[in-house]
Amino acid sequence: MALRPLRVDWVASPPPGAYPHRRQGAPRRGYTGPPSYPVPPRWGFPLLAWRWPTSVATDDDRPADTVDQAQRLARTASHALGLAALTAVWAAGSEIWRYVLLLLSRYGAMSETTVGVSDAMVVASSVVTIVASALALVFTLLWLRRARNAAAAEAGYGPSRSDREVLLGLVVPGVNLVVPGSVLAELEHAALREPATNRPAPSKLIRWWWGLWAFTGVFVAFTVVWGFRSSVQAMADGVLFHAVADLLAAAVAILTAVVVRRVTTLLLPVDAGSIRRMRVVDVKDAPTPVLRAVRSSGSPR
Repeated sequence: MALRPLRVDWVASPPPGAYPHRRQGAPRRGYTGPPSYPVPPRWGFPLLAWRWPTSVATDDDRPADTVDQAQRLARTASHALGLAALTAVWAAGSEIWRYVLLLLSRYGAMSETTVGVSDAMVVASSVVTIVASALALVFTLLWLRRARNAAAAEAGYGPSRSDREVLLGLVVPGVNLVVPGSVLAELEHAALREPATNRPAPSKLIRWWWGLWAFTGVFVAFTVVWGFRSSVQAMADGVLFHAVADLLAAAVAILTAVVVRRVTTLLLPVDAGSIRRMRVVDVKDAPTPVLRAVRSSGSPR
């Protein structure tokens, strides 16, 4: 006959009298401290890992313009500006090819196929450049609005011009050569968290962009006016002027993308890991510090 081990469950219970029972009608005792439990309590927080709240913020709780939104728009605007620069270079190459064909036509008639391909490239590149430039302008203006509001929230004071005044300053001829530079200078001033009482001092990058923008605007206006001349030499020079204007437009688009990235970087919080830690090695020409009076070892503090 085989013996099987018995299964025994051990249950720990307090001995009788370990906890005094409360008598009926006995008065309640006052507070004597935090409660103590004979066994671990079964209530408490669930055994779950911490997670961020998944509730969606309403339109009232969500800020109107944040640095993250400006950063996303800056990325989109940079890509659109890069596309506009590429199409402008393509348009400039088409105009240069047409000018070369004009020079070669002095020594003989050109084939109809060559002239047709050149005209098709000029028209196609011009249309694509206009569309890409308009798209880049829209995204840049959206970024400018977000960046101005985000910089105002970070600096603690609002911009001096409203969005409507900025838009009018970009549309009105003549004024659009001055207003964009001052708007960017004020935006950079606010992004640097400079006080509102100080006069905005644009950086070298903003000054270069401002000068290139104004020169390109004047040169484009000159090219448009030059196109009304009807002489053969004026038409040939107009082709060359269009090529230069396209190259200037490409340079403006590239420099604008650089400005957008710089201003957006200024709006972002400073990463603590990227800051170089410094320590004081020596102090020169410092006044002699005032030393304490000598205290004997047995005197009270």
